[in-house]
Amino acid sequence: MGTLQMFARFVTGSIRIVTRGNALYFAWVAALLAMIAAGVWAYFNQFSTGLITTSMRDQVSWAFYIGNFTFLVGVAAAAVLLVIPAYVYQWKPIKEVVILGELLAISAISMCGLFVFVDVGSPLNLMHLVPGIGRLNVPSSLLAWDVIVLNSYLLLNFTIVTYLLFSLYRGGAPNKKIFTPLVLFSIPAAIGIHTVTAFLYNGLAARPFWNSAILAPRFIASAFCSGPAVLLVLMMLLRKFTRFEITDTAIWKIAELMAYAMGVNLFLLAAEVFKEFYSDTEHVIHMEYMFTGVGGHSAIVPYMWIAVVCSILAFLIFLVPKTRKNPVTLVLGCALIYAGVYIEKGMGLVIPGMTPDALGEIYEYVPSKSEVIISLGVFSVGFLLFTLMVKVATPIMLGEFRDIRADRTKQVAH
Repeated sequence: MGTLQMFARFVTGSIRIVTRGNALYFAWVAALLAMIAAGVWAYFNQFSTGLITTSMRDQVSWAFYIGNFTFLVGVAAAAVLLVIPAYVYQWKPIKEVVILGELLAISAISMCGLFVFVDVGSPLNLMHLVPGIGRLNVPSSLLAWDVIVLNSYLLLNFTIVTYLLFSLYRGGAPNKKIFTPLVLFSIPAAIGIHTVTAFLYNGLAARPFWNSAILAPRFIASAFCSGPAVLLVLMMLLRKFTRFEITDTAIWKIAELMAYAMGVNLFLLAAEVFKEFYSDTEHVIHMEYMFTGVGGHSAIVPYMWIAVVCSILAFLIFLVPKTRKNPVTLVLGCALIYAGVYIEKGMGLVIPGMTPDALGEIYEYVPSKSEVIISLGVFSVGFLLFTLMVKVATPIMLGEFRDIRADRTKQVAH
């Protein structure tokens, strides 16, 4: 009963922390809530009117929502870039900030679920996934496997974060026999969520643009770029505005690992481009639609070239030690790689795969205003969730939020 009471105090104390803050904190939260409200309003309009409010049609049935979903799965998987050096190689500077990667994973997976929710139209369409009402069709359905691995990864990260923070709140350390296996299991789990998502695409033989064996490695490589870009900016902000001690060594090591990942990502993209244009089969039309346009249809071309330029510039910034160790160019590189991967794995992966369609028809897809507002609302939910979790985790990691009764008990015992 004592542990339950202590956990109740942990929850109520966490609520008090997130309801207090300075003017900048409340302005940020208010802005996110306003965008969430706009997203909810746009979603209810989509729900009542139907998916006709979007720009999706029969020719392009996966679009902006699924592009964001695919990108965010990679962001969620990026936590492994901190876990491997911290717990496999026992590198202490990164071990102290692994919690940030786990929090980012929780936020990203939550947004993934919301993007699927808004994409299916009516929520009733998800009822067939509820045990007892429908069935997941495991093992034949890759969509079912994606549901399983994503929800399992969310539960795993939530368990790790809650157990770690509650242990520190009690004034102790997590039991290594419980905590370490969970963290180590998160490594294959992170690889698994993005691998299964890649298999959703490259298992579709009728979509030759996606039917590539290196799609899964491309997904993993790009994930190790975009997620850490968010973490690096967050680390620098925490170091500036809190007493959270994050060493330069940890930041520089993550930036160095990102450089390797970006190099692999660009190499794999170049390999795909070479294969398509050099072989010059009928399937090259999808790659042509991306980079040169087809028959005057070139809506996506500028975005793809922007993505490539951003990724190359970011790679050069992170490759050179002098620029990746400079705070200004480091943040610039993070912004560039985030933009590059977001465009490439969002619009640059989904839309060309469906254009032209199976009948050769080209439908120029551009996200509707409704899709953009709903997507901003979903991202705002993720940012708000991440903000609140970091606000609770930071004072616990700094030792500022502890259970007073537990501390008194320890003092009496000594």
